[in-house]
Amino acid sequence: MVDPTAKEDLSSTLDSSLYDDVQALFKDMKSESCSHKGMLVWNLQRKVEVNPSCSLSIISILVQKLEKTLTTVSKLHEKKTYMSVIPVLHTLYYVVIQSGVTIPKGLYHKAYECLGKLLILPSPYSAVALHTLRSIKMEMTAPGSLYLKRVIAEQNIKSEHFAAREKVFVLADPAVFSVSLEATVRAYLEVSRRLTNTRTMEKSVLFRVLETGLEMTCQSSRLAQALEALEDHDVRQYFQDVVETVKQSLQHGPGSRADYLKGLKQIYKHILAASEKDVMNDEQGPVYSTTVPLPEMNFLMWTDEEMLWNLLTDFALPSGSNSIKDDKKRISRDSGIVKDLKDPDDTEQPPYTAQKILRERRNALKSSSSAEKLSLMKEKMKEDVTGNSPLLKEERSHTARVVVLGDDSTLGKLTKAYYIIRKKEAKRNMLTKKLDLQLYYIPVSDAEASPSSPSRLSLASCLERVDPWYSVNVGSLGAAIPTLPELLSLYLLDSLCYYLRCGTQPVNLPVYSVKMTRSNSDLASVEELFVSHLEADIPDFRHLKDRQLREPSARQKKSSMELFGVVLSVNYTKATLSKRDVKGEASMTWRVVITSEPAASASGESYLTASFDSLNPAYNTKIETQNISIRTMEQRTLCVCLDKDPRRIYTDVQKIEISPCLDPGCTIQCRYSIGSEQELPLSKYLDKVMSLPINSFSGVSM
Repeated sequence: MVDPTAKEDLSSTLDSSLYDDVQALFKDMKSESCSHKGMLVWNLQRKVEVNPSCSLSIISILVQKLEKTLTTVSKLHEKKTYMSVIPVLHTLYYVVIQSGVTIPKGLYHKAYECLGKLLILPSPYSAVALHTLRSIKMEMTAPGSLYLKRVIAEQNIKSEHFAAREKVFVLADPAVFSVSLEATVRAYLEVSRRLTNTRTMEKSVLFRVLETGLEMTCQSSRLAQALEALEDHDVRQYFQDVVETVKQSLQHGPGSRADYLKGLKQIYKHILAASEKDVMNDEQGPVYSTTVPLPEMNFLMWTDEEMLWNLLTDFALPSGSNSIKDDKKRISRDSGIVKDLKDPDDTEQPPYTAQKILRERRNALKSSSSAEKLSLMKEKMKEDVTGNSPLLKEERSHTARVVVLGDDSTLGKLTKAYYIIRKKEAKRNMLTKKLDLQLYYIPVSDAEASPSSPSRLSLASCLERVDPWYSVNVGSLGAAIPTLPELLSLYLLDSLCYYLRCGTQPVNLPVYSVKMTRSNSDLASVEELFVSHLEADIPDFRHLKDRQLREPSARQKKSSMELFGVVLSVNYTKATLSKRDVKGEASMTWRVVITSEPAASASGESYLTASFDSLNPAYNTKIETQNISIRTMEQRTLCVCLDKDPRRIYTDVQKIEISPCLDPGCTIQCRYSIGSEQELPLSKYLDKVMSLPINSFSGVSM
């Protein structure tokens, strides 16, 4: 017989240990040790998986932490106190979804009440609180529903009642990943493929939902034996019955909990009755994992810009669909004339009048309808206001989670690929209405920063400043990837899954367009994009800089100094409230470095910092702007490198013009006659500047 006192002491010791773990995790979030806390997060997750019963204690501790934070916030009203809410909310959500035990209604109600009070916080903190609150409410209404919906989506299990499908693409930059590192990461991530089996997943869902919902009335060992004895078609049928029961309960709201539990009890009895002969009361059934299984990770080396578009279309627009084949044919044969886009099943239209043909030829580049472009604009407006895009939520059954591994140059590559997608969607809206694209970024670099070469992870530093929880979980993971042979594979998989499931708040990184005019009139101008960095130097002066680096104490000859004079003509708009235009000249300049300062890390609007470097430090200049034009003097040329990417270097450049990049999806115009165009009233309220939305845990404070 077990001594009750000893049992209480053991429980008390466990609670004390968990309390210490939680306190250590959330202590000094902005300290230098922040990057080492990723392992603490993972250890806490492993404890929940190994011992699900400890989740009750963790949830109780987290609710107490939220209550204490709420008191502090109400007193101080400081932004830094809001930030401490984010890690607690995400940890609470993850413990609830991973927990395989029934959580008492009293504890749920306590958490629900506390979360409701957090809705007074500014966005995005209130958005994260609302997401957690809705998840808690869903679980209170239909215990096990969070787990069920996530498994159906991540494992792409066919269901008549929940059509959600998700796919994870992990794209690694070959410029950063060595052959050996690629092989190691691929081997680790492909473990998730070997763990995927639809029937096993369906059995796990049945076991988890029935056990969680029925609590003490569910004999777990008998249920596990019964599920194992069922034929595949029976498993499929009972799975669909449970899914239907969950959907009906969620549709009817909290008042339907009794009917939900009644429905689960009937399914439970039918399962036991169907396999009664094979169930032995004195035998232990198979063990079903109650934690959310790993989604399938598709690891790919990112070789070209079109690769992302092809992956997304193959996922969301399967080639077996007749309508999709038609869509792809339209794109391939689109001459720009609207009648070329006619659907095969459309009724025959009357002959075109001369005026109608003229109008459609004048608008030949507008191959999508105004309604389709309007959907892109609506999506943009939703992103601007809420940070999310609930547009056509019921139609967007597919979610692509694209994880990019690399440095600033990789994000530059992602920016170009994202721009291509937006541009294609502006012409023919295929993906936007069917696919929810979520972008994630794990910073990985093969080089260390030095005084002579800037960090190749500047945008990652920006994300970490904005979101300390990103630094804890993603920054630390990225730093550990180059040492993967010494790392547990489960740490990589679990940390990546945590980011995918909880990183729901985007940080919008501004994108800039640059037009480069060549000195040779035979060469066409180049229009490009960058998201982090542009560097332009004058090749004629490199030898002088190299000499200075070799002989820092040597006095430059007067002839060398006179060689410079005025070498650049600069026009820019000041990044101030006045937006004043400024014209100037840059003397003795050998290099210009332009870096992006996103609004996420800067107070107010996004802007560019342009640094003009000279051999003589007295001539060094730094300006802040959003638009700038730089032209060389005396027939000299520039060598331009974008986003620190040696694959994107342009030579023989005489002039560069930089401005915020306009989103191709926001170019809708209203035509009242052949000769006049004017923007729709809606568009004047829209931020038409394109940004790259990278998912984080907290997003940006509005």
